[in-house]
Amino acid sequence: MMNLPSVLLISLLMATSTFAAFMALRATRQGSMRLRPVGPESPPVVTERAQTLARPWKERVFWPVIRQLRGLGKALTPSGNLEQLRRGLDMAGLLDRLTVIDFLGLRVLVGVGGGALLFGVMIFSRPLFSALLFGLIGFVVGLYLPNYWLRNRIAKRQKAIMLALPDALDRMTICVDAGLSFEAALQKVSAQWRNELGAEFRRVIGEMRLGISRVDALHHLVDRTGVPEIASFVAVLVQADRLGIAIRDVLHTQAAEMRIRRRQRANEEASKAPIKMLIPLVLFIFPAIFAVILGPAIPQIMAALK
Repeated sequence: MMNLPSVLLISLLMATSTFAAFMALRATRQGSMRLRPVGPESPPVVTERAQTLARPWKERVFWPVIRQLRGLGKALTPSGNLEQLRRGLDMAGLLDRLTVIDFLGLRVLVGVGGGALLFGVMIFSRPLFSALLFGLIGFVVGLYLPNYWLRNRIAKRQKAIMLALPDALDRMTICVDAGLSFEAALQKVSAQWRNELGAEFRRVIGEMRLGISRVDALHHLVDRTGVPEIASFVAVLVQADRLGIAIRDVLHTQAAEMRIRRRQRANEEASKAPIKMLIPLVLFIFPAIFAVILGPAIPQIMAALK
């Protein structure tokens, strides 16, 4: 007689096989329609199934599975967090490639995969209840791993924008000194740069071309990036626009200030280096030094103690 873990494992495999067969039959039924040739020199017959199989694997398998799971992801996510999640995807630069619903489906997929993997590993060495508990822990951890990845991507993007801002202001200052307007200087810099800040500047130009005012487009830039330096720069620009101060003077002042801030951040990171080096020194280098220095003396000390 088979024990309970074996029955559960066989049931899981049968359910997976049934789901795969159902998806294959569904794809076959959808691809049964054929394009009929019109004349003797018409192109060869191409089925919808052949067109589907010619697409990349992510579009055929990965994203459809995520879209099937997005309902469960939306049910597990509070409604108040959806807008925050959408803003996080926008700040990470992923909103044009990954919607909120797709991200929720990705969370469920990672959670189910982590839970099933941990359950499959623990079922052979622990009781059923303990394996189920580890599977539940793996599901919860996998459910929040995409959130950690999203926060990490937001932090990296904000750092890249923050480091590129002083150079961008220097270029804009040169363009304005050459006689260009602020919008033309912004467009010139965005056309020459292929980085995160250049992409955000292109979005600002696109919004202004659609009829959005410059102040609102710059405020949208602050909301999309979340970088304090960008917020400070936009606030100074808006205030200068209201007071009638020349943009050239504002750009000169802001460029010099951003360079000073970048130098201060570099000094701050350099001062943190000794503290960060202390942990690998204590854990890896000091034990090796002690083993080399005190190793030959250990047998003599033990013999003296005896």
